[in-house]
Amino acid sequence: MASLNTLLLEQFPWQETLRWQPTPQQQEQFQRFYRAILAANQRINLTRITAVSDFWEKHLWDSLRGILPWLQSGGGTPWGTKIQRVIDIGSGGGFPGVPVAIARPDWSVTLLEATQKKVKFLHSLHSAVGLVNIYPEWGRAEAHQDRYDLALIRAVGDVRRCCAYGLPRLRSGGILVLYRGQWSDEEARHLETLLPRYCSQRLDVQAFTTPLSRAQRHCIYIQRQG
Repeated sequence: MASLNTLLLEQFPWQETLRWQPTPQQQEQFQRFYRAILAANQRINLTRITAVSDFWEKHLWDSLRGILPWLQSGGGTPWGTKIQRVIDIGSGGGFPGVPVAIARPDWSVTLLEATQKKVKFLHSLHSAVGLVNIYPEWGRAEAHQDRYDLALIRAVGDVRRCCAYGLPRLRSGGILVLYRGQWSDEEARHLETLLPRYCSQRLDVQAFTTPLSRAQRHCIYIQRQG
């Protein structure tokens, strides 16, 4: 049987699907993160997605697909926004924030989570994964007052809630990434009615299919202007 390291890090098409390849150190960090999730899942409910291929596609790959403009930019500044400070709102077991922190060690990534047990797990990743650029915090988005260059929201709620949580957390010029499954015309129209309230504009809607299960996904990019 192939080793877990081979299955997780060599079998799957990083370069072919993201045009990005993790370094050996990043490969090891992804591996250690996966093991930490499996171990912690015995005590707290972090994720039902534990099979190797599902974990790679639905957690690692999906998390990084949201920051594709920055993965493929060679460290550049898509849409004119230089990224240094990032917040993952509703981080849960660390998605998308932990894979993003592994892929971009030059970014400072706050992992905001309202469940204390999950925050404790996220703190354990400093040593378990060897991450020095993650900052787990317990709390709710409404009460969080810091400002960031990039906000990530995945599996949190409807468009109204995502905008209310994410856009006030951004500095002027900052970008919100919404990770969605389906994206309907009705949701798009609703978003357009919300944006003036937050002095924001929609930059792009990227539709794609996942590489293994061929599921439809969307990432919506919104920039705060005021």
